[in-house]
Amino acid sequence: NVTTEVKSVEMHHEQLVEGLPGDNVGFNVKNVSVKDIRRGNVASDSKNDPAKEAASFNAQVIVLNHPGQIGAGYAPVLDCHTAHIACKFSELLEKIDRRTGKAIEQAPKFVKSGDACIVKLIPSKPMCVE
Repeated sequence: NVTTEVKSVEMHHEQLVEGLPGDNVGFNVKNVSVKDIRRGNVASDSKNDPAKEAASFNAQVIVLNHPGQIGAGYAPVLDCHTAHIACKFSELLEKIDRRTGKAIEQAPKFVKSGDACIVKLIPSKPMCVE
């Protein structure tokens, strides 16, 4: 955990008062070395709305191309923002229609290529998700 103060925010070389959701901004901070920051770190307002790590989270997953079946216990590497972390499928909650998102089957035992589902994931390392 690194706590600091933001000195300036900019987007496309133009100074901003704040970054808004969806903006790709750069920011300058006080007294923090580049050695103190690693890929996957998340910046947030530590006083008013601090980022918190997720012990688990639900995700909509579409299996594009995978040999065989995928069930609980499968642990693919997930890319979320710049984080690159293995996350275990702890529970397959429901199989859904790829196009409508409507539930087809509750608590399926497995999914395969072409299937879409809602899965409870548990990250192997601390991870912030939105």
